[in-house]
Amino acid sequence: MSVLQRHNVRVAGSGETAMVFAHGFGCDQNMWRFVAPAFEDRFRTVLFDHVGAGGSDLSAYDPAKYATLAGYADDVVALSRALGVKGGVFVGHSVSAMIGILAWKRAPDLFDSLVLVCPSPRYVDDGDYVGGFSQAQVEELLDFLDSNHMGWSHAMAPAIMGNPDRPELGQELTNSFCRTDPEIAKRFARTTFLSDNRADLDGVTARCLVIQCSDDIVAPQQVGAYVHHKLPNSTLVHFEASGHCPNLSAPEETIAAIEAFVLGG
Repeated sequence: MSVLQRHNVRVAGSGETAMVFAHGFGCDQNMWRFVAPAFEDRFRTVLFDHVGAGGSDLSAYDPAKYATLAGYADDVVALSRALGVKGGVFVGHSVSAMIGILAWKRAPDLFDSLVLVCPSPRYVDDGDYVGGFSQAQVEELLDFLDSNHMGWSHAMAPAIMGNPDRPELGQELTNSFCRTDPEIAKRFARTTFLSDNRADLDGVTARCLVIQCSDDIVAPQQVGAYVHHKLPNSTLVHFEASGHCPNLSAPEETIAAIEAFVLGG
């Protein structure tokens, strides 16, 4: 099976420059359906599923490889190389923002620009660093997921999505979480929420857009400010949109911010 088949890669658009969209934990490429089409007239858009998500080849999941985000970054490099990406735009949501940073450090020729949607280099508080969760809270969250995947999905998805006045959004994320293979979800959650990629922000010279939402329980305001401060060639945009998934809850605002960054820069 080719790397493109393994990741259920979908390519659209006719532009010379590639725009690669990467989804977050518990999701798949479908989460970009309101955003990616807006760029098909100017870019070659690339959608894919991380191994273990969506229409990817579940048999390719290797617990050792994917014990760190480096394994996912290697996949991004491999599929981008297979598509001949060079000087492209990487758009990563949530944990995929850091996956994109790691991919750029492995192969900086692939992407000239990185769009980091609700990024977090570390979810656990550490001294003066505010990640949004205490170590105990993360362990409790992971224990809950280990013991009751469905219950965790129904409890956490609406909180992560935010926008309680639009319950259909929380329901969509719940359904997405519930479609994920439980064993893979448990491992990916540990890889995600116990990661510390703060040092990986050093030395990134690509143009970066940091998108920060209001009332985001996963990546609070301090995290966006931290990422912006650590990336010397970055722009920080604060959305009026709330929650952790503006690609679903505020696609127009997301499209406008990406357009202003990639076309106005």
